[in-house]
Amino acid sequence: MKLFRGEAAAVKLRLFPFRHQGSVPWNVHSRMGTGNRRTPQAASATIPQPGSSDPAMHVFAIIVGALIMFGVLLDAFETIVLPRRVRRAHFRITSWFYRFTWVPVARLASHIQSQTRRETLLGYFGPLSMIALLGLWACGLILGFALVQFGAGEHVSGSTVPINFSTILYQSGQTFFTLGYGDITPANAFSRFVAIGEAGMGFAFLGVVIGYLPTIYSAFSRREIEISLLDARAGSPPSAAELLTRAVNSSDQGTLDRLFQSWERWAAEVLESHLSYPVLSYFRSQHSNQSWLGALTVILDATSLIITGIEGMRNEQALRTFKMARHAVVDLAQVVNADYDPSLPDRLAASELAEIRKQLASKGLKLHEGPEVDQKLVQLRMLYEPYAQAIARNLFIGLPPWIRHDQIKDNWRSGPWDRIIQAQALGRLSQPHGGVDEHF
Repeated sequence: MKLFRGEAAAVKLRLFPFRHQGSVPWNVHSRMGTGNRRTPQAASATIPQPGSSDPAMHVFAIIVGALIMFGVLLDAFETIVLPRRVRRAHFRITSWFYRFTWVPVARLASHIQSQTRRETLLGYFGPLSMIALLGLWACGLILGFALVQFGAGEHVSGSTVPINFSTILYQSGQTFFTLGYGDITPANAFSRFVAIGEAGMGFAFLGVVIGYLPTIYSAFSRREIEISLLDARAGSPPSAAELLTRAVNSSDQGTLDRLFQSWERWAAEVLESHLSYPVLSYFRSQHSNQSWLGALTVILDATSLIITGIEGMRNEQALRTFKMARHAVVDLAQVVNADYDPSLPDRLAASELAEIRKQLASKGLKLHEGPEVDQKLVQLRMLYEPYAQAIARNLFIGLPPWIRHDQIKDNWRSGPWDRIIQAQALGRLSQPHGGVDEHF
């Protein structure tokens, strides 16, 4: 009877080997002719689980992932949402990103001789850097969530794909972008909670992108409107002497005051928008001979001449505009990480100042003369010129002159077909051909 029971148990074990609750002896499989077939324990050991290695490493992964997510979210919040102060922390992802991406682009642009082509190249940096920064934030969040999921462990797969960090990183990416393939799913409560949080973060990130880009371009549009208006009032490129001679007559105080009043508000808007969205500093203007820094500098130059003293002209509004514009240029120099350089050349030579006096006198504007007047103008210039020059060197922007010595046409006078149209009108050309203006 005992022998019969033993033979029956052996037959049952051969037919249903995996129903045996204890460990399966290795010789059972050898008797069934399985050869090197692995046991269930050995088969499961071929798929490494995240929690199967050193627990301290996984705790470290959770901590690092949480720090990465905190850093990215804090940086995105300060860059997009928070109305920031001028001085910020020494290390921020956005500051680091622009500091190390702008330098090679500026060096490449320095080898381009044509101003139009150089400005075209630099014009790509602002929009592309903004998109790249959003991508950097997304990659940081995906990596942070992947590290947290890796530390949590206990993932399962619908196939025999090994569950390692690369597959967890893939799962984090598809969760963040809410793809939901379902080939890799979290197995425990903590991992499910993290996955839900990451999916919600992905939706929030998409909302930030949708809301952030229109705000940036709206601020850029408002900035460029006044710069375009400056073309007919101060030339292209603009200059302080040209602005004053075009804007006023000997008895027209109100025209100049209204002009400075509009530019006072413009300077305040530039300060607010560029502090809130520093990427706007890298956005180039729509014409190669114009820039937001050039327009701001021209307004400071012109108001400095008015404050210094013009016979029969009040300077109250000019002083208010000068204060606001100077405030903007000083604060924005800190935003773009500009450094003071005492070796920068003087923008206004004595001979040019004499030419400005002569040009203003031709329009009935007599600029005061004397050593005290010249010293007052120097003191006013020192309040803003070092900051403007530092920004110009950092952002690779050319500052406008105090007075123009060339005969370059204003932008509104330039057109790509002007030479062809004039030649046809004179009967010198029967068919249109030829190149276009460098301005375009």
